[in-house]
Amino acid sequence: MSAAGATRRMTIRGWAGAIVALVALQAAAATTRAPESSASPKATPSQGTPAEARLLEIYKLMAQEEPRKALDLAEKLVRDFPNFQLAQLVYGDLLAARTHTLKAMGDVPAPAANAAANALAELKEESLHRVIAVKERPSEGTLPSQFLKISPQTRTAIAVDAAKSRLYLFSNGPSGLKLTADYYVSVGKAGTIKSQEGDQRTPLGVYYITSNLDTKTLNDFYGAGAMPLNYPNILDIKRGKSGGGIWLHGTPPQNYSRAPRATDGCLVLANPDIQALIRQVTVGATPVVVSSQLVWKPAAQLQAQAHPFESALKSWREAKEAGDLRKVLAFYTPDFASYGKNLEQYTPQIRAELKASKGRTIELKDLSYLQWTDSAETMVTTFGEVVAGRRTGIHKRQYWVRTAKDWQIFFEGVI
Repeated sequence: MSAAGATRRMTIRGWAGAIVALVALQAAAATTRAPESSASPKATPSQGTPAEARLLEIYKLMAQEEPRKALDLAEKLVRDFPNFQLAQLVYGDLLAARTHTLKAMGDVPAPAANAAANALAELKEESLHRVIAVKERPSEGTLPSQFLKISPQTRTAIAVDAAKSRLYLFSNGPSGLKLTADYYVSVGKAGTIKSQEGDQRTPLGVYYITSNLDTKTLNDFYGAGAMPLNYPNILDIKRGKSGGGIWLHGTPPQNYSRAPRATDGCLVLANPDIQALIRQVTVGATPVVVSSQLVWKPAAQLQAQAHPFESALKSWREAKEAGDLRKVLAFYTPDFASYGKNLEQYTPQIRAELKASKGRTIELKDLSYLQWTDSAETMVTTFGEVVAGRRTGIHKRQYWVRTAKDWQIFFEGVI
């Protein structure tokens, strides 16, 4: 039988990942075709890097029973990205399909499958996560529920959905946040909810990128770049969590990507993706929300959700403008701490600020606040506190918690 005849025998009806991909890609294509003025149900940012887009196109062709075209694309993909192990697996399946019907992804003889069972399982999981991320696109006009307010001066923001192995990048401007790109990402071997050093879990919470490490100083293990996060943050410390060294970083040269759960707690992207991310973020200013599963809400709903906190923040500011120490202190929790100082030790700082402002209007410039909800409702707030008549002020970060007395501050410090 000719090669073309053998190829025509191929079927992928049992190749579940490709069938799922067909549904996903058809939905994505329908969204792309919708007029810009229509109420499009799905957002369509650039999805990952070209290598991932090419892989998903191969899935689509397989689901459409076009094996020759799929094989041609797969051959080119592995030639361009020889370290893309998932693409190599798909290419191998397409070659095998020239001689027999595919029964499942990674359809290799039993001895080989048994010997590489863990690797095959990880690649299948990676495939599924990539497909689901395309199928379950966030709706147009929605944002992660943590992003209540991001200052226009904060150029970018990041949100990670650990369940989907997906990192979402937002650009920011006068019209607000806009989803501009998203990437496949790996998390800790043991999953999420980090609590102690060495538990191989990725922390959940609101973090900030603290630096961009020089690639010349990095081991090849960290790939094309690394950006540390401020884990443990103030809330983590308050809860007694330990550990550190949680980075966004790339992959070693032999790997294009890693399994969905493969790290010691870091967030790991393909090297082209980490390089794209590094070009976009601002050290010290870009927030990174890491969630077990993101909840997306319309921007208008988030604005309404923010009203109770905005009211508390306004009352705190007005108490400071009035110079009323008693009222100001009522906004701080009994267990307040600021870099080792308790509330009693920190009170002279508050008193000095009230004296310096002398009852003048206080403006909170470049204001951002991100909500984090788990066993408690907390708010991470950043702003410049500028007294009327002055050009500059104190750049502060506060952590608030919702208590029986409404919202109160359990940390405040200069950053």
